[in-house]
Amino acid sequence: MVAVIAFFQIAVLQQPFPDLERIVVGLVFVVVGLALFIQGLESGLFPLGEAMADAFARKGSLTALLAFAFCLGFGATVAEPALIAITNEAAQVAAQGGAIAGTETARDDYALYLRLTVALAVGVALVIGVFRILKGWPVHYLIVGGYLIVILLTFFAPPEIVGVAYDSGGVTTSTITVPLVAALGVGLANVIRGRNPLVDGFGLIAFASLTPIIFVLIFGMVG
Repeated sequence: MVAVIAFFQIAVLQQPFPDLERIVVGLVFVVVGLALFIQGLESGLFPLGEAMADAFARKGSLTALLAFAFCLGFGATVAEPALIAITNEAAQVAAQGGAIAGTETARDDYALYLRLTVALAVGVALVIGVFRILKGWPVHYLIVGGYLIVILLTFFAPPEIVGVAYDSGGVTTSTITVPLVAALGVGLANVIRGRNPLVDGFGLIAFASLTPIIFVLIFGMVG
């Protein structure tokens, strides 16, 4: 990414970098931070997620397992930096377009409600995904059905919320949410008899991308 940006800035735009020293320091922080973050995921979060899925499955409590899945999805999403950024931006644009009041309180409330809606959607998605793994339902039936609902709701939702809804599905599959969700699915499929981790352990991330679109479209219709 550094090479791409540098090439277009120097060779195509033919412009100097503004405040080059600050940009270099920032890039170093980004590279080091991402390297440490990935190492932390591999060392801690992946094994922890698989271990907790294993423990809940062996305990045999469906209620506890589904509650854990919901809390994991909700907590990981509400803390997602990409989601925080896009909800704040959506609030700014909504205020500029007159959809909400232009006060700081109105913008903060809109961003918070939108963020909580997406987090709730991911929590529900993990509950559905875990239940699918337990029952062995084919993932493509649920995904196709979900996107048919998305298409239907798109015709009735306010036009200004449609783009936000579609983008909200993408930002949920980012740095925090994906590793935890993947670890939960693979760990659960590993300990359930008759389940193949490769076939049944994946698919939760697809649900985590799909349900926020549905929830945000509904949020726009009732908000």
